[in-house]
Amino acid sequence: MYDEARFRQKLGLTHKAHSFAQIAAITLVELRKQIDASSGRGAYNTYATCIEKYFVPYFGDKMLEELTHTDVREFEVWRDRQMARKPKTSTLNNFTSAWNRVITTAVERGYISERVPVPKLTAKGLKGTARPGFSEEEITQLLAFMEDWQHGGTRGNEHEIRMLLRDYIEMLLLTGMRHGTEAMGICWKHLEWHTDKGVHYLRVWVDGKTGGRWLIAKHRAVDVLKRLHERQTDVKSIVFEDIFATRVPHKLFRLSDGYQPVSLNGTFRRLMRDTGLLKNSEGQNRTLYSLRHTYATMELLRNSTDIHTLSKQMGNSAAMIERHYSKLTATMAADRLA
Repeated sequence: MYDEARFRQKLGLTHKAHSFAQIAAITLVELRKQIDASSGRGAYNTYATCIEKYFVPYFGDKMLEELTHTDVREFEVWRDRQMARKPKTSTLNNFTSAWNRVITTAVERGYISERVPVPKLTAKGLKGTARPGFSEEEITQLLAFMEDWQHGGTRGNEHEIRMLLRDYIEMLLLTGMRHGTEAMGICWKHLEWHTDKGVHYLRVWVDGKTGGRWLIAKHRAVDVLKRLHERQTDVKSIVFEDIFATRVPHKLFRLSDGYQPVSLNGTFRRLMRDTGLLKNSEGQNRTLYSLRHTYATMELLRNSTDIHTLSKQMGNSAAMIERHYSKLTATMAADRLA
């Protein structure tokens, strides 16, 4: 026991070894605290899933400092088999970040030394395909169709969910924010007026995958807010012109009784089916993310927004915007290049 203790001390290890599962459990507690306090990025939920669903079941009682390159490569083969597909680079980046969180926890708690060479996960996967967006004509068709479509629905609260989806879609198109955690997390108190040179602009605070940021909504977004205000019984008593100053803590996207649906994906798919816009010309299914892609495309092509400004609005790096939309830059400058 003495020799083993001296050996572990020489390697910079604690005297008592901790299994991967024990270190992972501590990491998950820290992640959930940050998620619950809304101080962590939206991606933290994804990291937690990687740890719970893949790391712990595979590595379990193994010791982190004893893992070899072969152990990690065999894990990746097992993981890909569990996923039944070859993961894309974006997915592997999430696994890498989650893996690094576990290692960081072990180092910070003194369970292993920084000198211990823990093998890294592979971060290069399949290249992601571009998300299918909507053309300007298709957006015009969609917005017109929803005006009547929102009044349909006969089961339960389907009618009200349709109205909520219409507002949700329009707000995504008018801001470029991410659907899901970023959009669904917005409260009335996160809205305010920003005045510049005598002009009022609607400013929205969002917090999600890449942290918090302010973004500017199109002026037409005010009409969306007025519809939401009119339907929500606990805020409609407040005069709309005073709603921002009141700093109401309630969520923005919810039904009249205060309930916020877990997801609007199913209703969106039905809307796409009813409009005939489910697939693009290449047969790709459109999702709610297609609205964000459409916003970026329209800003670059129609409004000539520069890439740096767009990256700040959308919460991406300028390099990422340029990488995904570089094919549009020549089109934007067609009048100067022809």
